[in-house]
Amino acid sequence: MTSGVADSLIPYDEIVQEALRAVVGRVLNSIAESGGLPGEHHFYITFKTQAAGVDIPKRLIERFPDEMTIVIQHRFWDLKVTDKGFSVGLSFNQVPSTLVIPFAAITGFHDPAVNFELRFQANDDGDVEPHEPADNDEPIAKPVEDGSNVVAVDFKRKK
Repeated sequence: MTSGVADSLIPYDEIVQEALRAVVGRVLNSIAESGGLPGEHHFYITFKTQAAGVDIPKRLIERFPDEMTIVIQHRFWDLKVTDKGFSVGLSFNQVPSTLVIPFAAITGFHDPAVNFELRFQANDDGDVEPHEPADNDEPIAKPVEDGSNVVAVDFKRKK
C-alpha cells in the first residue's frame, strides 16, 4: 500500500471553485435586484485584470497590470449580473467607468461587515480543461454471436 493520496479523475477543486463563484454571483444578483446593499454590507472583489473577458478602461490596466481590487459600497451603479460574470459602474479619481468582470477572473471576495471571505484560483476561460479518456472506458460486455440474448462478460484480472 502507498501512503500517498490517489490522483482523482474527477476535478473536485474546479467543481468547488465554480460552486463558490456561484455564491458571489448569487450575492451580487440579490444586490442588483434590490437596488442596494443591506445594512453595513460591502464587498471587496479582487480579479485578474488580464483574464479573458475582463473589460476595463486601459488606464486601469496600466495602473493594475495583473490584479485589481474594487469596492462595492456607497458609490456604484448599473450593477448587472449574468451567468458568466457581472458589470458595474464605479468612479476612479472622479472618472466614471464601467467594468465587466467574468466570475472566472475573480480571485477574492470579501464582505468585512460579517467577516466573510472567499479565495479562488484564477481561471482564464471559465471552462474545464479537456482530459485524456480514462483507462476503464472500454466496453466490458460483448454479445455472444449465436443470436441469443445471453451476454458474455469478460472480467480482466491483473495477475
